[in-house]
Amino acid sequence: MPSFKMAHILAVALVIAVGAWMLSGTVVISGSGGDTRATDNAISGLDTPVPVRVRLFEAEERTQLLAVRGRTEPERRVRVAAETRDQLIERRVDEGDRVSEGDLLCVLETGARRANLAQAEASLAQAELDFSAAERLGERGFAAETRIRALQAARDAAAALLEQARLELERVEIHAPVAGVVEAPLAEVGSFLSAGDPCVTLIDLDPLLVTGQVSERQIAGLSIGMDAEVTLVDGGEHTGTIRFIAAAADMATRTFRVEIAIPNPGYRLRAGVTASAAIALAPVPGHRIPASALVLADDGTVGVRAVGDDERAVFLPVTITGDDGEGFWVTGLPQSVEIIVVGEHFVIEGQKLTPIRVETLTQEPAAS
Repeated sequence: MPSFKMAHILAVALVIAVGAWMLSGTVVISGSGGDTRATDNAISGLDTPVPVRVRLFEAEERTQLLAVRGRTEPERRVRVAAETRDQLIERRVDEGDRVSEGDLLCVLETGARRANLAQAEASLAQAELDFSAAERLGERGFAAETRIRALQAARDAAAALLEQARLELERVEIHAPVAGVVEAPLAEVGSFLSAGDPCVTLIDLDPLLVTGQVSERQIAGLSIGMDAEVTLVDGGEHTGTIRFIAAAADMATRTFRVEIAIPNPGYRLRAGVTASAAIALAPVPGHRIPASALVLADDGTVGVRAVGDDERAVFLPVTITGDDGEGFWVTGLPQSVEIIVVGEHFVIEGQKLTPIRVETLTQEPAAS
């Protein structure tokens, strides 16, 4: 029982001692007592100069390169179809053959077409004789004007039928509408073709197209006729020209289709190959800074720490626009700016600085 009372007494005494200490306003930090000047000392730490190395950076005009990835495609793919119906009796080309515009590709059975042509020729000849005779009689007053007009109409109809028969006979021969390379699908000899059925397929590879997608943020920098340096997956490099920019974006990706035409005489380059294009945009001012100078703000914003007014540290946000292997190109900085290149991670906004100015990252500062 006495020991129980003693415990109570000690507990009450401890509470009283802690309350008295809190009311006194005395704070002990790291074993040392202090007063309200501790907070003032923390704030005044910003006024304690911190030595840092800084370097002057000037804005430079830089030509930005827009990278576009895509694939090569033929200029056009043409299904050369029959214009009449009959059996295919001859195919003059095979897959992989190169043809010129106008070359004969396929031949269909003529059937009764030659006979129809001969009949149409004979009908036209008879109609011309009838019309001529009636016209002579009419000049002497022995033929009515209506009969002459009727025979003239019959002659014109016979001429039209002859032209139709001639075209129908010509359609049994299918010619190449464009130059290109023969690709599948191909009709087989002996098969029956109706009007619209393909005989062969041609692909035109000159020029060769590189198609890719450009984001909505970058499309404004492009225009028809701009040059592009194209690199194919095999390492080949070629110069092309932008010939098409889509007027509407793809609703799913918010990107615009762009076509770059590459001259391809001799069809040395093939379609369906992975390609990348570099397009030079209009020059814009920017700063090239070392990657080590970049810092992150508390909210994740990328920027640099620089020397501001009264030689105090300031954070300046930047936008990275490229990397040339020697540093990052950024925009968003003043024309001239002194950036902290050593010690930027050890100062905060508003920190008083002792700038040690250098010209390179490895340069030793001059003795003060």
